[in-house]
Amino acid sequence: MHRGSVAGTGFWSWDEMAERSPVREPDRQNMQHGKSNMNNNERGVNFCTSMASMLYPLLFLLLPLLHVQSSSHQKPQWPLQRLPVVLPQQIEERPPPHFIGPAHLEVTSSCGPECHKKAPAPSYWDLQRFLSYETLHSNGQLTETVVGIYGFNPNTLQTPATEQRPSRAKRQIFGYDGRFSIVGHDFLLNYPFSAAVKLSTGCSGTLVGNQHVLTAAHCIHDGKNYVKGTQRLRVGFLKSRQKDALSNNSTNNKMKFQWIRVKRTHVPKGWIKGNANDIGMDYDYALLELKKAHKRKHMKLGVSPSAKQLPGKRVQFSGFDNDRPGQLVYRFCKAGDETYDLLYQHCDAQPGASGSGVYARMWDRRRRRWERKVIGIFSGHQWVDLNGASQEFNVAVRITPLKYAQICYWIKGNYVDCREG
Repeated sequence: MHRGSVAGTGFWSWDEMAERSPVREPDRQNMQHGKSNMNNNERGVNFCTSMASMLYPLLFLLLPLLHVQSSSHQKPQWPLQRLPVVLPQQIEERPPPHFIGPAHLEVTSSCGPECHKKAPAPSYWDLQRFLSYETLHSNGQLTETVVGIYGFNPNTLQTPATEQRPSRAKRQIFGYDGRFSIVGHDFLLNYPFSAAVKLSTGCSGTLVGNQHVLTAAHCIHDGKNYVKGTQRLRVGFLKSRQKDALSNNSTNNKMKFQWIRVKRTHVPKGWIKGNANDIGMDYDYALLELKKAHKRKHMKLGVSPSAKQLPGKRVQFSGFDNDRPGQLVYRFCKAGDETYDLLYQHCDAQPGASGSGVYARMWDRRRRRWERKVIGIFSGHQWVDLNGASQEFNVAVRITPLKYAQICYWIKGNYVDCREG
């Protein structure tokens, strides 16, 4: 790189621009030969030449800018949009909850994209009810918060409808198993893999704040009751067993979980009102607040773009699949069909991966850098009718503008920092 240039932009210093400019100093040869007596026409021509000599360096300066601007449009970019506001309006204390049954590490539903698209759009009051939420505190206190929604038009939404089908055997591996176990301290303890955590109920989660973990609602609530273990819920962080951090063993035998207790959980009423076979699956997400801050880099939230706008139409996520105990498992795949609230894909997964943050890496125009953001939460499995044939999909809950506004408010505690996704 030449001195004075800017890496990756093609900028030149003023000296370099002058050297590269094809325009010579105006009328220099005439001055050297003593031809100083010029008529008015000559003066006009030389004036234009002088102006051109001044404008050409500006053109050389602007051309790289135009090139950078045009090339930036070719990058997959995070959408810039003004987001709605979801604010608490009323908080009521509820009776102490019952903790019944183990956590279901996967959920199933037979209502696919066409089923969802045929449903009527929810009203404002429907959305208000779905986005209202319960908060469970570590001391057993349970509260219900009614929210208000501002700056959002619900006319473009579609809501899933219930559709029952016979139960069939489920598989979450599609053809060749395309999962990768992440090994070695250099990978496991560094971002983005270090943002993946394990819940004591058996699911996975993703760090989305200094004290916050995003996961699936079914990992702590079955749609009717909180599951066993939620009253003493913990979040596990992979760390090295040995003091010598420089040693990088190729296996995970030297890794262990460091656990932090959860202070409170938030679950939307859209999940609590039913089960995975109705609208509940659209709201299969929960936020956990830890009792103390962790010291790891967390992922940012992002509003889920259309699958067509994703780089290579691909999504990726990491979780702790049960068939590989103690290992962090990474996978990526192409996104399939989608509805407003759900994203269908064929990423291989096993129970235990539920709650993993589905993320993408795109260009952030404001910060002028590539950013990974969580755009969904891996939920479970669905049988879907496509063109009269039954097909299987793994399903992720998309972070819509309303869900972003809600989750961001849970993290930040104010709406001012949550208006731009």
